[in-house]
Parts: sequence; structure tokens; C-alpha cells
Amino acid sequence: QVQLVESGGGLVQPGGSLRLSCAASGFFFSVNSMAWYRQAPGKEREMVASITSYGRGNYADFVKGRFTISRDNAKNTMYLQMNSLKPEDTAVYYCNRFPNPAAWGQGTQVTVSS
Repeated sequence: QVQLVESGGGLVQPGGSLRLSCAASGFFFSVNSMAWYRQAPGKEREMVASITSYGRGNYADFVKGRFTISRDNAKNTMYLQMNSLKPEDTAVYYCNRFPNPAAWGQGTQVTVSS
């Protein structure tokens, strides 16, 4: 059974940083592309960044230069380093397989506010 557990969210001031983690189990993590997604209140879920099985990242324009996606296949874990955070980055952040997501986890709340 696929299980995805996101962590690392919180409240941060504009310009601050957070590092999200995604612990994956129940599938062959190391051979799957993965992605971070987010959903803000009243908005559709959107992809933030994706990463291939061998570690090549791809970013949505609205996070390019600020966020960095990475993974550790030995630990079945993916990360999202978020710098220069803006209030519009406020959302629940989810991880999942890409491009064919499995069941969604609980997500982790990121709130950017002064």
C-alpha cells in the first residue's frame, strides 16, 4: 500500500525558509519520478516541482530560483528546500508520484505571514 508522509511545514515570515520532507513507502520509490504539489484555499492543486528517478529537477515558473527539489533514494525520501518565501506560497504541500499520482497523503501546511 502506497504511503506518503509529508512533514516540515509551519509558519514563517516572508523571506524566510522551510525544508519539507516526504517519506514514501509501498512502492519502488527509486525508479519513480516524484513531485511536490500544493493547494491553496479555494484553488486547484498545482504542481510545484518534479524530480526524475536520477535527480533531475523541474520547476514551476512561480518557484524557479527559490525552491530546490531533491531526493535520497537510499532513504525513500524526497525534499523541498523553500527559500525567499512569499505570502502567496501559503498552501498545503503534498508529495506524490509524477505524473501518475497515487492516493494523496495528509500534506503539510505552509503559512507565510508576518
